[in-house]
Amino acid sequence: MKANFNSSTGLLIRPARDSDKPFIAALHHTTRDDLRLIDAKRDFIETLIEQQHHAQTVGYGEMFPNAMYFIIEMQFERIGQIVVDFGMSDVRLVDFSLIPAARGKGLGKQVVQILQNAATVNHVPLTLAVQTLNLSAKALYLQLGFVITETNGVYEQMIWYPPSIRVN
Repeated sequence: MKANFNSSTGLLIRPARDSDKPFIAALHHTTRDDLRLIDAKRDFIETLIEQQHHAQTVGYGEMFPNAMYFIIEMQFERIGQIVVDFGMSDVRLVDFSLIPAARGKGLGKQVVQILQNAATVNHVPLTLAVQTLNLSAKALYLQLGFVITETNGVYEQMIWYPPSIRVN
């Protein structure tokens, strides 16, 4: 799979290292405000978030055994992570999250455009699943040319085709 994971704006996507695990766990905590709405003690909620992160990591390993884990950096500071499965017939964005301070600044758009470039170079579509209620992410993907291919209530499957692939 050929790809360039750098941006001229200082955005860098690099392979995750073992030393990134605490950052990834902390990042996951910032994405689970939904679990913080549970009427329970803070310790219970934090344990639930940790268990959910563990289950998610194991699940990704089972569903996407060849997926690669990347850290997103801006000016050498970690700001997010992506999990990408480079398959024979598509590039699959399995997971994508940014720290709160990096959200809403166009950085997510840059990351997706880098992945679109990787898909274009390899003549395969870019696919992903987005939570139905994650309206800002869904709006970004639609703006970047993704189309919804399936809805199952909680998630919507989306696909983007590079210009080199004709779609009927």
